[in-house]
Amino acid sequence: MDRFAAISAFIAVVDRHGFAPAARHLGLVPSAVTRHVAALEAHLGVRLLARTTRSVTLTEAGAHYLESARRIMAELAEAEEFAQSERLTPVGRLVVSAPAVFGRLHVAPLMAEYLRRHDGVQGQLQLSDRWVNMVEEGVDCAIRIGHLPDSGLVARRLGETRRIIVAAPGYLARHGTPRDPREVTAHAIIRFSAFEGAEEWRLYRDGLEERVPIAPRLVTNSADAALCAAERGGGLTMVLAYQAREALAAGRLIRILGDFEAPVLPIQIAWPAARLIPAKLRAFIETATDNCDWHFG
Repeated sequence: MDRFAAISAFIAVVDRHGFAPAARHLGLVPSAVTRHVAALEAHLGVRLLARTTRSVTLTEAGAHYLESARRIMAELAEAEEFAQSERLTPVGRLVVSAPAVFGRLHVAPLMAEYLRRHDGVQGQLQLSDRWVNMVEEGVDCAIRIGHLPDSGLVARRLGETRRIIVAAPGYLARHGTPRDPREVTAHAIIRFSAFEGAEEWRLYRDGLEERVPIAPRLVTNSADAALCAAERGGGLTMVLAYQAREALAAGRLIRILGDFEAPVLPIQIAWPAARLIPAKLRAFIETATDNCDWHFG
């Protein structure tokens, strides 16, 4: 039994004072309306309507049920209206996940611009270098750096970055500037642990990967901490280009071994595949596409 169809038929019979008028209102044949009401009565185990050849009237149980039935259908209509408006108009809560440093520098301004445009949305920005499970953790979309696994996600590219090696001018003046990946082993290393390979850096020579062994003096899961240590002369560190952009522009760090860097990594906005995208998410994707120039080569 389609319970909502049965309830709609019951209410229509009461409001139209008969099965035939109710059928015309619902666009059904009278026998279908009769079946709906009979199925509802059988499900409830009570008689809702008293039928004669001339009239249809509510039983006492029917009168009590009618009040609840009207409330149920009104709440259903309200829920459907809200769901449809959410699909058409950006409303509700939008949860966005992003890497910690990139989120602070670039996604936070994007979120501010998005919320300025759409005052019916409440934003939640989660900053973490962990790749969250969007479906399980209730995240609408994520800004991700790197190639996505085949995971049922849809993605749109917004830019790219790459891994670079940097060091402070003072450190290089004291210890020399490496010109070849093999010279890295003679230097103090600060390892940013977000990258794979605990005891090696992956560089490229003539398009081929070259794994360089390292013995870090400092290991940290924070790019900011790695860059701070490097700026203070602690050694070489490998980070993503956008993370070191400010320090490079200010001259506090120098980029080295640029001819041996790995290929670029895409910066993408990703979201779970679905036939219908809520308006709040669609609007965020459009805002990101319109405003983001995230090219950090």
